[in-house]
Amino acid sequence: MTSLEFTLLPLLFLVLLLENSLTSTLMMSSMVKPGIFRHLMCRNNMYPRSSVLRYPVSDEQVFWSEPFPDYCPPAYTAPHIGGQVWADPPLPSDTFRPQWNQLDGQVNRESFHGAYNVQNGLPLNPIGRTGLTGRGSLGRWGPNHAADPIVTRWKRNDEGAIVANPDTGKNILQMVAIQRSDNKLWAIPGGMVDPGENVSVTLKREFTEEALNFTDKANMVERFFQAGGVHVYQGYVDDFRNTDNAWMETTALNFHDEDGSQVGQLELVAGDDATNVRWTDVDSNLKLHANHADIVREVAIRRNAHW
Repeated sequence: MTSLEFTLLPLLFLVLLLENSLTSTLMMSSMVKPGIFRHLMCRNNMYPRSSVLRYPVSDEQVFWSEPFPDYCPPAYTAPHIGGQVWADPPLPSDTFRPQWNQLDGQVNRESFHGAYNVQNGLPLNPIGRTGLTGRGSLGRWGPNHAADPIVTRWKRNDEGAIVANPDTGKNILQMVAIQRSDNKLWAIPGGMVDPGENVSVTLKREFTEEALNFTDKANMVERFFQAGGVHVYQGYVDDFRNTDNAWMETTALNFHDEDGSQVGQLELVAGDDATNVRWTDVDSNLKLHANHADIVREVAIRRNAHW
């Protein structure tokens, strides 16, 4: 090896590292793109746990770039979030001045989709109109950050052999799914990231609270999550609670138990905000809360599993 080749090796390694990082980032944000994606769950319906009807918004009127002179959405912020320690104060305010598009103290007000617009002192949903202003039942103005752990294992028969789908020939994944208490839909067992909290802490905490509700296997679960997960998605969530001024974003990681010897053997017990929990087969018929099915599909693709 010449001295020139030896000098270039670190540079080539850096280029490959940056290329892989960019590819991963693009893949994680490819499911939802402002100006292309149109949310569905947070349009043309009654806001959950209220009698407030959203202002009608057609597919053509979702994007802020599309003129909509008659747009007159009602304003609604759920009464129960007033004064909560996890919630922002009302706006406008003489004393509360949030710093948009940046880390505001310990509260992350940055969006995974880049800088969002602020109009009349209020942040605008980067995907577009929802037919409702205010915060609804969300605590933060702007992005409300969550973390979603997709915990998976391979489906196995009574003899312990991995089960493949007879049509595709690909192995069948199973994931831990919880049934939400608010809309009764099955979902990834995730939750909100507390101010200043590392996402990795949120992922383990929420999975334990939502799907396990135990303490005797805490060390094993700790080791399982410390081994690290695969980043699947970071971005907007088509959540039924979203409004024009407050919306959900998430970081989703896949934690896979390859041989089923760790969390794959644990007894699942619903806790916290869940009414039920189960190991669920992963395929294209899966109906989940928000756009969770799109996120799970990415896991199936990466694991070369049946979908």
